Amino acid sequence: MSASGHTIVVRPLTGADREAALDDLARLRIEVFQAYPYLYDGSLDYERDYLAEFAASDGAVLVAAFDDDRVIGAATGAPMAGQKAEFSRPFEAAGHDPAGIFYFGESVLLPGYRGRGIGHAFFDHREAAATEANKSICAFCAVVRPGDHPLRPAGYTPLDAFWRKRGYAPADGLVTELSWTDIGEAAETRKPMQFWMKRTRQT
Repeated sequence: MSASGHTIVVRPLTGADREAALDDLARLRIEVFQAYPYLYDGSLDYERDYLAEFAASDGAVLVAAFDDDRVIGAATGAPMAGQKAEFSRPFEAAGHDPAGIFYFGESVLLPGYRGRGIGHAFFDHREAAATEANKSICAFCAVVRPGDHPLRPAGYTPLDAFWRKRGYAPADGLVTELSWTDIGEAAETRKPMQFWMKRTRQT
């Protein structure tokens, strides 16, 4: 794929490549998640530590998109069994075994590169990793904001249609809560996160 005369490369990062890219990926997460609906007021140190911990977990995949040498997007995934209780507990409560689930951590892409197929490439790589790990379900969660949120941009379009096109659907009753500080606020608040799921094979 190409954009602005440059070749866009999407590939998993391994070994030393992961370590070398962590600062760029941390900055990317902060930049993309500042926008609605996440409105995330993050710090570089926290983001780098988060990414390093995620990348070091068993079976994790970290996919990056490059415009020449510039990191312009990234996505992560890992077996659910190795994730924090906030992610695995709702599945256990609903009768799902986390051992059979592959969790997608995030997918972030700079606005100027959207609509070029990079998001699909991120899902392709992570779903391939789930298949390789012999997981039967892929899942991720997305923040739920009220429709009348004061910072919702005019004409905002959620990613629901894209996710449904990939075969994902909201899982009834599968909701968790995560805390972070919104842009312009002084303290963390808890936000509801809706899980979306796709069964990739029958068990």
